[in-house]
Amino acid sequence: MINSKVSSKSSWLSPGNPGIISAVIIAFGKNLARLGANFDYIAESRIELNAARFLTLDAAVKMDTVGNKIAASEIAQIKVYAPNVALKVIDRAIQIHGGEGVSQLTPLASMYAHMRTLRLADGPDEVHRRAVARLELGKYIVR
Repeated sequence: MINSKVSSKSSWLSPGNPGIISAVIIAFGKNLARLGANFDYIAESRIELNAARFLTLDAAVKMDTVGNKIAASEIAQIKVYAPNVALKVIDRAIQIHGGEGVSQLTPLASMYAHMRTLRLADGPDEVHRRAVARLELGKYIVR
């Protein structure tokens, strides 16, 4: 890659910061974001990051207003959704960067490994999905 530039001042997940999903990188004489399916990758990443933020905000509001027991489904949902979104965004950034994305020239490979590990930190996704399903079915099944 030629003229690779990524802001080192801000976190890639901070609100309003495009971060790694729209870094200005030049390849083949063009801005890397404008090559191939990269517009789609960037758009999909922004949509998913916003959805994760709103799902997290919804869970936090419910935790504050009605308590953790009533917000259990929303809490379990974000435990599955947010880490998976972060992993997908990092994966797309690796794809955009090609071979450089998995090298030590960018932090992406390390970020991917750390995020994959974090997906297990609070229990596997299957446990949280099962909790969501049980809570959802509990609304409709008479015991």
